This record gives sequence, structure tokens and C-alpha cells, in this order.
Amino acid sequence: MIQAPDLPTWAAIIIALLVLGGSILTLVGALGLIRLPTFYARVHATTLGATAGMAAILLASMLCFSVLQTRPVVHEILIALFVTLTTPVTLILLARAAIYRDRSENAAQVPDAQGAKAEG
Repeated sequence: MIQAPDLPTWAAIIIALLVLGGSILTLVGALGLIRLPTFYARVHATTLGATAGMAAILLASMLCFSVLQTRPVVHEILIALFVTLTTPVTLILLARAAIYRDRSENAAQVPDAQGAKAEG
């Protein structure tokens, strides 16, 4: 049931590079979650890493199944559309909740309404 032997070498190389690149981008975003100092920087890094990594892996999937089935396979576009639309919305909701919490607690280093850091 494994179809990998049917995959041409040129396609296998491109697919492997796309999957590896997507994995690395996602890993860098996940490392940003560990290494960055503030919540706002952390949530931004993971959002970018997840979106960019997802794009590369879905391109690899589209290429793999299009080559194997000798017709364009584009259902991954729906997945990309869903993730691309929901990830930034989630980021915005998390950031707004964190700003609201930090302002209600009078925490230091909270962005004001114009986006500048508050003194304190």
C-alpha cells in the first residue's frame, strides 16, 4: 500500500526539502516560545512559525499527491485557508486578553493605546 516507490526522484527531493523546511520553520517558532522574554513576543513567534511551516508542508503534500495521482490535488488549499484565517484571529484574541489583564493589574511594560511602551 506504500506509494513511495511510484514517486519520481525529482519530486521526492522537492517534497523532502519542503517538509524539512516546514519542520524547521515550525521548530524555530516553537523555540521562540521558550527563548523570548515576553508573552507578546512569544505568541508572535509561534504564530509565524506555525503559519510558515504549515504552508511549506501543505505545498509538499499537494506536490506529492498531484504527482502520484497525475492530476492536481488542491484540497490542501482549504486546510491552508482555514489555518491562515484562524491563526491570526487567535493571536489577536490572546494578545487583547493579555493586554486587558496586564492593564487591570497595572503591570509594567504594557503597550498603551497607541502601541508605545508605558513608562514604569
